[in-house]
Amino acid sequence: MTKTALLFSGQGAQAVGMGKDFAEKFPSAQTWFERANAVLGYDLASICFSGPDAELVKTENAQPGIFLVSWVAFRLLQEQVPAFSFQATAGLSLGEFTALTAAGAMSFEDGLRTVRQRVRFMQEACEATHGVMAAIIGLEEGPTREICAESGVVLANLNCPGQLVISGEVDKIAHACELARGRRAKRALPLPVVGAYHSPLMASAQPKLHAELASVTINGPRMPVISNVSAQPHGSPEDVRARLVEQVTSSVRWEESIRYLLDNGFTRFIELGPGTALSGFLKRIDKGAQVLNVADMPSLEKTVKILI
Repeated sequence: MTKTALLFSGQGAQAVGMGKDFAEKFPSAQTWFERANAVLGYDLASICFSGPDAELVKTENAQPGIFLVSWVAFRLLQEQVPAFSFQATAGLSLGEFTALTAAGAMSFEDGLRTVRQRVRFMQEACEATHGVMAAIIGLEEGPTREICAESGVVLANLNCPGQLVISGEVDKIAHACELARGRRAKRALPLPVVGAYHSPLMASAQPKLHAELASVTINGPRMPVISNVSAQPHGSPEDVRARLVEQVTSSVRWEESIRYLLDNGFTRFIELGPGTALSGFLKRIDKGAQVLNVADMPSLEKTVKILI
């Protein structure tokens, strides 16, 4: 039997129009968007469908929006392929919440509310610090870690071979980018984000998220959900809470997470949600894996045809 893992998008995947064709085609999708609006108390669906882009890219809209569209893509795939089964999930940063929700660790409503609160806590941390992130393209992990040590920043995302993200104070990130270019990185450029995510500068968000998660019902996942922090499956509900709090300041070990799945016999990966960044990472990690995605109606139809 083919072992299938579901992958859920992280921030940066958002695009105006995401989810709109799902809602227009499927009443069940429209119902999920209406439920989300009711949970949040504002019209997130309209922002996803129509923007404007300046509104959608705001972290407080982008993250719940990506969670929502990814969830709808997941439920539509289940609806269109009733016999569909999957054996593990994983998600990039924000996407870890969607992965846990898909594995039954929390309800849709609790997952969406927690994502919204997490955004607020992290935004407060951003406003209290002066941080940013940068992509380092074309350098391996070892040299990049040396640059981080020299410049006083941290390695935030280990996405795939040759694509890493660093995080820290603005001036220190600028220095790190200079060092990376001096060591022949193909690119070293700041990212359009408002804070140093997955770094110690986010520490003030952790106790707030800890308190929020304490009020949320969390179940043991029904299947392995790979933690960004450990690159291993989550354990008990207490373990889930602890890892999600740690994730705020810890590196996202995405390449290791995918390699864990590959080493455990997974050969099919389905990216759910806007964009195809995770599919691109996976192809750089293992060209032989089957990679599908569901981001909109054309990709849903293509994936359904393959799975049926």
